[in-house]
Amino acid sequence: MRIGVTLALFIATNSAAFAGGGFEIVIPGRPGVPVIINGVDASYAVVEGDWGLGKGTHVEPTVYGGRYVDPVPRVGHYYPSAGRMPGYGRLEIEPPSNRRLPQPAESYHESWSAQSAPLPAQSNVPIDPPAIIYAPQDDRRRPPPFPR
Repeated sequence: MRIGVTLALFIATNSAAFAGGGFEIVIPGRPGVPVIINGVDASYAVVEGDWGLGKGTHVEPTVYGGRYVDPVPRVGHYYPSAGRMPGYGRLEIEPPSNRRLPQPAESYHESWSAQSAPLPAQSNVPIDPPAIIYAPQDDRRRPPPFPR
C-alpha cells in the first residue's frame, strides 16, 4: 500500500515536468507584424520543438504551415542610363530641349532680426527717494516696567 501511494505521489509531482513538449500555435501580438522563426513566417502556424528561455537545451523548432520569407527582397532596379522604362512608379517624361521656357520668377528676399530695446540710464540712488518712516519701538515680550 505504501509503495502504491508513493508511486502515485511520484507520478503526480513529476507529470508537470513532462508538460509543454507538444506543439504551439503562433498568434502575433500585433496584426500585420509577422513572427519570424529561422526565416519562416510562423504567424498562425503550428510550431513544434522544445525551445525557449526556460529550457536547458535547444532543439531546432519545426514550423508547420509557415511561409518562407526572403531576407533580401528581390525588387527590380531602375537604371535611367539603360534606356528602359521602370516597371512601376511614376512616369518620367523628359521634355524636349528646344521647348519654350516659362517666365522667370520675380525676385524674392525676406529677412528677420530681433534685438532688445535700449534701457534708460540708471543711477544707484533714486532721484526722489521716499520719506523715511521710523517704526515705534514696542517690545511686547517684556512686561512694562513698574513706576518707582
